[in-house]
Amino acid sequence: MGEGAGAVLVHGLYHRPEHFAEVAAGLRAEGIAVAAPELHRGSLAADTAAVQAAVDALGEPPILLGHSYGGSVITGVRGARHLVYVAAFVPDEGESAAALGGATPQLRDAVVPTADGPEGTTSLHPGRAADVLYGDCPGPLAARAVGLLRSQAPGCGRGVPAHHSWKRTPSTYVVCARDRAIDPALQRTLAARCTDVRTWGTGHSPFVSRPALLVGLVRELIAGAGPRP
Repeated sequence: MGEGAGAVLVHGLYHRPEHFAEVAAGLRAEGIAVAAPELHRGSLAADTAAVQAAVDALGEPPILLGHSYGGSVITGVRGARHLVYVAAFVPDEGESAAALGGATPQLRDAVVPTADGPEGTTSLHPGRAADVLYGDCPGPLAARAVGLLRSQAPGCGRGVPAHHSWKRTPSTYVVCARDRAIDPALQRTLAARCTDVRTWGTGHSPFVSRPALLVGLVRELIAGAGPRP
């Protein structure tokens, strides 16, 4: 890969940077610099600022990849070479992830109040999260991913991006066709806002179930391959 090639990986609600560990390792093995900022900073604006700092710290404009709620975050970040939305929200003017909707009944059933957290804080029920988020993963892999999940403060999903980078930056949308968390029908609608669309036969979290797919996509984009017909 060319000198300065980099990628910034942005997780979704309830997740951590550690969920991208296999993707990050695969990219670094190919000489690609990787940053995976921690979100959970209390608001979309604060999460966006953290990712903007990671983008600014790289030597060249990076590939900026957002998963699920992370799509709202990367939408408000400037300076990326290419945006990648993985089962993610692509908000337009005045839109938030919450307003776009798309949460499946299975995901809504998995969200529970956090017993010892601040008011409004929620978690994903461990007995339901594996099926909803990691249903296409082997049991031990899904269990490890569930163990990494953390509680989520309220309000982030209602944040509205300050600007919309997908309107001026090349973008690729990955539709996760077997997603049990975000309705694939909504994903296909949002994908129409992007430059290129890929459809993968995965669940909501291909960075856990099929990390090589994401490594290959980022590698392709850094190499400058054009969109598929």
